[in-house]
Amino acid sequence: MHIGILITGHAPDELQPEFGDYDAFFARLLDGYGFTFSTWNVVDSQFPQDIHSADGWLLTGSRHGAYEDHPWIPPLERFIRDCYAVRRRMVGICFGHQIIAQALGGRVEKFAHGWAVGRTEYDWGGTTLHANAWHQDQVTALPEGAKKLAGNDFCEYAALVYDDRAFSVQPHPEYGEAPFSLLIDARGPGLVPVDILTAARAAQGLGIDNAIFAAKIAAFFKKGSPDG
Repeated sequence: MHIGILITGHAPDELQPEFGDYDAFFARLLDGYGFTFSTWNVVDSQFPQDIHSADGWLLTGSRHGAYEDHPWIPPLERFIRDCYAVRRRMVGICFGHQIIAQALGGRVEKFAHGWAVGRTEYDWGGTTLHANAWHQDQVTALPEGAKKLAGNDFCEYAALVYDDRAFSVQPHPEYGEAPFSLLIDARGPGLVPVDILTAARAAQGLGIDNAIFAAKIAAFFKKGSPDG
C-alpha cells in the first residue's frame, strides 16, 4: 500500500542530522506494515498531482497554526475535502489532526489554558495510552461526521475518526524519547513555560505507547478502522 506523506512543517533543524525530516519519522514508526511512501512538502506549496497519487494520505505536524494565513493552507483544505468526498483515507497527526477538522467544518483555536508538552495520558475508550504531546492549539469544536475516540481533561478531542475516511490524533506517536528529549532542549526554552519543560524532561523514560498508535494508524489505512 502506497502512502503519501504531506509534510505541513519541517522537523526542527536540530533534529534533522540524526533523525531526518518528518517523512523519515513516519517511515520508522510504520516500518513492518508493508507500506511504501512518497513525500510532498505541502508547506512549501508542493502538492500531489491529484488525490489518487497515493492509496492513502498522512498529514504531519507543523509549527504553524491551522487558522493562520498561509498560501498553502486553502489548497490543502480543498485536498482534504476532495479525499473525504471519495473516501480516500487520511491520517492526521497534531497539525494534521487539526487541519482535517478545520477543513471539514470544525474549529481550531489556541487553547486558553496553554501548552501540553511531553508524556501525556489519554483515555481511549477506557484504556489508558501515553504519547508525547507538543501543542497549544487544539480542536475545540467537531465537524459533522467526526467521532471522538480519546481525550483527557486538557484536550477533549485528542483522537477522532470520520467513519472510514479519516483518523487523526493530537499527540506525536512518531516521536520516540530520544528525538523528543532533543526537541525539548532545542525548541522549548523561551517558548514553553519552564515548569512544563521541567515536568516533560522528568517524564522521559516512563514509557510511551507509540507501537499501539502505529498499529492503529496501519489498521486504519488497511481496513478503515483504527481498531482493525
